[in-house]
This record gives sequence, structure tokens and C-alpha cells, in this order.
Amino acid sequence: MHNEFTAIIEQDGDWYISYCAEIPGANGQGKTKEECLENLSEAIKLILEDHRQDTMRSVPKTAQSEVVAIG
Repeated sequence: MHNEFTAIIEQDGDWYISYCAEIPGANGQGKTKEECLENLSEAIKLILEDHRQDTMRSVPKTAQSEVVAIG
């Protein structure tokens, strides 16, 4: 599945710092812009997977699960 998110990137001295506009708590940092974005991407993946697992633990056995594509 392909998803796109907005990365806000700032430079702070020798470091790049980023956060995702759509996913609260998703942050990245790195010595290069590319490293910063890779770290942000990993943070987004981890947060989404954690949210998915939390939700699935409380879903009734009779509920159905479907994939929804956006875009």
C-alpha cells in the first residue's frame, strides 16, 4: 500500500529535524536531510503499526476487517 504524508523539516545547526503533519508524535532527525526523512519514515511506520495492533486487540471476533485505499 502506498501512503504519502507531509514532512515538515527544519535545520537546527548541523542537524535536520522533522515531524509529520498528519501523524502526531512522528519525528525524525539526522545529520543529512535524507537521514532525517528516513528516520521520520520509520517513526511513521512504527506509530501506525502500534495503532493498528492496539485497535485489533479490542475488535470483536464477529467484526470484519477490510483494506481501504486512499488516492
